[in-house]
Amino acid sequence: MTPTPDPVLKRTPLHAAHLRAGARMVPFGGWDMPVQYAGLKAEHDAVRTGAGVFDVSHMGEFRVTGPGALAFLQHVTTNDVGKLRPGRAGYNWLPGVTGGLVDDIYIYMAAQGDYLMVVNAGNIAKDWAHLQAQAGGYDVTLTDESGTTALLAVQGPKAAEMLQPFTDADLGAKKKNAYFATKLFGFGVHLARTGYTGEDGFEVFVDASEAETLWDKLLAVGIVPAGLGARDTLRLEAGFPLYGHEFGDDIHPLSSPYGWVVKDKAHLGREHLQQPAAHKLIGLRLERVPVREGYPVKVDGQVVGRVTSGTTSPTLGHPIALALVNAEAADAGAFTVEVRGKDHPATRMDVPFYKSL
Repeated sequence: MTPTPDPVLKRTPLHAAHLRAGARMVPFGGWDMPVQYAGLKAEHDAVRTGAGVFDVSHMGEFRVTGPGALAFLQHVTTNDVGKLRPGRAGYNWLPGVTGGLVDDIYIYMAAQGDYLMVVNAGNIAKDWAHLQAQAGGYDVTLTDESGTTALLAVQGPKAAEMLQPFTDADLGAKKKNAYFATKLFGFGVHLARTGYTGEDGFEVFVDASEAETLWDKLLAVGIVPAGLGARDTLRLEAGFPLYGHEFGDDIHPLSSPYGWVVKDKAHLGREHLQQPAAHKLIGLRLERVPVREGYPVKVDGQVVGRVTSGTTSPTLGHPIALALVNAEAADAGAFTVEVRGKDHPATRMDVPFYKSL
């Protein structure tokens, strides 16, 4: 029998730079991505105390333009895109036709009738097909810019301070969710005061051909390269959901504490979001034993849900987890998580587990 070859992994424009930096590369959503460089905890701590940079160029970027762009976006999303103004960005959802989420996304308004949508890497093809299917009847043009755009995320409490000498923008004057064109190390970029770590920072949209040089300049001024491992521990400490774990085609999104993303407007799939969620996403703390996705969560010995994401928190020093449990069990006084056939006590915690100052 001839073995089936592994599919060819896609590479971001920074692949060679990751290898130079000594990254350990792993497959992730069809991409060859750095999981760590010096080590997960060192990279995590750098973002919590200073500044780190992530390559998130595997994310997808769709340009939505035309006289009907706003009406189209209002139809395919749950949040109110009409409240955005040029130079502002907002978190949003793409609801499914039959329930669940197609994806959770960010939308950046460049100008009237000109929006940029950033989607999850593993969902690029699915999201594109979904949006194309919904575009009929709207005076709108969709352009997939994923292949020509690189995206770097500079995150941490010192991010603005470390970037400021190399840009002509007043970073201190930019509020959260600001989106603006500027120069960075002489390159024309767009910066957004957004991120996925629970810390301050800026996401940098740059032409793919210039990404490697920009990355090297960021490292040269002391910004620490950080991989997918630290990105996951940081987002979990901050209580941020990850598509495919806390969200999905078959998960009612209002199981999560993000009901504010659904506004009272007409939109695709609205009738499904008006149905009550049968489950609830909760935070759990354990004392010693780390837990992983899929581990059973119990109340009084009965399985009431499952862990969706878990890790040992580098900042807090103990295991934490997000878990999707039956709604009627969410307020139970005590939980356990089954790990390799043994139940371990878990305490319900408020999310986020960690909040930056």
